[in-house]
Amino acid sequence: MSTLIDIFLQPGKAFAELRERPSFLLPLALSLVLSGAMTFLYFKHVDYDWYLGHMFSAKPDLTAKEIATAKTTMPPAAFMSWLSLAGVLIGGVLLTLLMGVYYLLAGKVAGKAVSFRHALALSTWPQMPTLLGVIVALVGVLTMTPRTPLESLTLLNLDPLLFQLPMDDRWSSLAKGFSLLTPWTWFLTALGWKTWGRTGWGQAATVALLPWVVVYAGMTAWALAQ
Repeated sequence: MSTLIDIFLQPGKAFAELRERPSFLLPLALSLVLSGAMTFLYFKHVDYDWYLGHMFSAKPDLTAKEIATAKTTMPPAAFMSWLSLAGVLIGGVLLTLLMGVYYLLAGKVAGKAVSFRHALALSTWPQMPTLLGVIVALVGVLTMTPRTPLESLTLLNLDPLLFQLPMDDRWSSLAKGFSLLTPWTWFLTALGWKTWGRTGWGQAATVALLPWVVVYAGMTAWALAQ
């Protein structure tokens, strides 16, 4: 538990301890529980018929009749709560494993031996600041009106904090997908790599940023292609 506090207040100390005793179950469990609870409760509180209409409004090429037909193919609200929970849990575990493999390979390329346990630790502990955003969204879910868009509850993302873009705007996904907490996670990832591998900041920053550069470059290219 002390590592959870230190990752916010003394990250250098936290990573020095994790270098000797790498762990990942606590941060992974916290991420899955909080994110899962937020998503599950959202679908318990939201006006589901309104939600479907809001979701399909992002596709302006659909006619009212096509939207009505599409609604009939969607799972019922109760099942959607469990389906979304399963998606968060499975997706969270798979993403953690994927990033673990990435750090494992990055270590081989850089000539820095990284155990898979260290790789999983680097996939989870630097993500702890994002839980602040999840907690804010969870509070929003518990106090929202039934016709509240899910994306409007992520108050630390560019949209809705700085922008309020319509769902069909080409930059909507990028703005809604970028949290102001993300640079904090980049710094922690780089710090962890630098501490464990005793590298310079250049290599550490490259390892930390490369996956995100690929993701955001892809999202930008997609937006420009619209």
